[in-house]
Amino acid sequence: MVDVLIIGSGGAGLSLALKLAEHDISIAVLSKFALTEGSTYYAQGGISAVFDVEDSLESHIEDTLNAGVGLCDPEIVRLAVTYGKNSINWLREQGVAFTEETVKSGETKLHLTREGGHSHRRVVHAADATGKAVSLSLIERARQHPGITLFEHHNVVELITSHASETDRTAAKRAVGAYVLDTKAQQVKTFTARVVVLATGGASKVYLYSTNPQSATGDGIALAWRVGCRVSNMEFMQFHPTCLYHPHAGSFLITEAVRGEGGRLILPDGTPFMHNFDPRGELAPRDIVARAIDHEIKKSGIDCVYLDISHKPAEFIKEHFPTIYEKCLKFDIDITRQPIPVVPAAHYTCGGVITDSFARTDINNLYAIGEVACTGLHGANRMASNSLLECLVFADRAKEDILHNIGTIATPPTIRDWDESQVSDSDEEVVVSHNWDELRRFMWDYVGIVRTNKRLERALHRMELLKQEINEYYGNFRVTGDLLELRNLVIVAELIIRCAQLRKESRGLHYTLDYPDLDTSKAPQNTILTPITSQR
Repeated sequence: MVDVLIIGSGGAGLSLALKLAEHDISIAVLSKFALTEGSTYYAQGGISAVFDVEDSLESHIEDTLNAGVGLCDPEIVRLAVTYGKNSINWLREQGVAFTEETVKSGETKLHLTREGGHSHRRVVHAADATGKAVSLSLIERARQHPGITLFEHHNVVELITSHASETDRTAAKRAVGAYVLDTKAQQVKTFTARVVVLATGGASKVYLYSTNPQSATGDGIALAWRVGCRVSNMEFMQFHPTCLYHPHAGSFLITEAVRGEGGRLILPDGTPFMHNFDPRGELAPRDIVARAIDHEIKKSGIDCVYLDISHKPAEFIKEHFPTIYEKCLKFDIDITRQPIPVVPAAHYTCGGVITDSFARTDINNLYAIGEVACTGLHGANRMASNSLLECLVFADRAKEDILHNIGTIATPPTIRDWDESQVSDSDEEVVVSHNWDELRRFMWDYVGIVRTNKRLERALHRMELLKQEINEYYGNFRVTGDLLELRNLVIVAELIIRCAQLRKESRGLHYTLDYPDLDTSKAPQNTILTPITSQR
């Protein structure tokens, strides 16, 4: 038993662990794969915060609200933006070396870049590998702290809940731990805790093409849904406009900062096109840029468009984008002389588990932080580099609430061990891989950047058939990491489809040909789904 069980080892989870560990609290952090396999590690761009004297909190707030197309919670936006500078300073104290520049006086200051949706330069970064710098620093600190125990290759099977009163079955539920598969030992373990925190990241792997690592399978959203938490705004899946297009590149992101530093989107013949879609051109919010690229690819029947920054000095490009330069060079693309072939790819889950301003969910003692949560910060479209900011801010908010309450939280009851007596080893693993591929393909085809009622209906029908097959498989065979991810992904797929069906308009990241305009007849509404198991 530990005081706090944190599920997820990215920027949100490790930040919370380090903040809590300073208060003599025992903490276990679970990582589904290696500690460096979370989305934080692969984040390139940076973290938005107001440092420039010409910038202001009000401007950052306004930009975020505009990007969110009427669905951001203004109080949450103000809260997050206000925490920005303190969050960056805390990371610097943890050893994160952000890129600096020398000013005329000879002193150094943080180098700030600009990305889509921002009206000022306010993105703090570590070259073009900010997430890697943040992740490695936090991992090193966490490994050194005696109050934190790290468990790699531990995949959560189910959350464990208990009624607050063991004699009153109508009493509110509380989180008391989790059943966890040790994928190395192939053994399900029982973890108990006074407090459980979901920091599992997003669900972009529900799509065939994604910029995210294998870990982004919506585990936390599915886990929370199964124990009774509401979810919101799952239709707003952000597609990053610029993923490297090459048969051997995998899912390699080309950071938005390339456009922030002057990169231009062009057609194969060199013709620019973003000015036809938005006066902000390449610096329009991601939903607009992704739809523009998708439109040009479909209209012209081309495989990709191109992002060109070769008009900038070669040394400038190598200094600001060393990771991208080296990666592209491996595929014989010299970005100092050639444009980069790019296509959109699923990137970020703007919706998720509903939380309040202290990261609390509908279940007592269960928190959600980072991409798994729907805090109200992003609305219908996340503005660039507000994601790592959200991780840091709500890790701090969760810390405050946990410290305030943990002294009054009872020790968890005795939990029975996971029972595998009625299941057997599977001899049909191919079923899992086939279902995984089918799910991601029909989500890409029917629930992607542009949607229709008919496409959503087809996707839901296919999802329901898959869901039945997966649940039957789960009930008969021992759990594996792949099976757990597939079971979670099919739940996430259903939530995305059902939220998309509820929204009878086009707003932000949700664009449907059947309702191509904003619904201005009423105030903007969040889509909220409540599970049947909810005790609310």
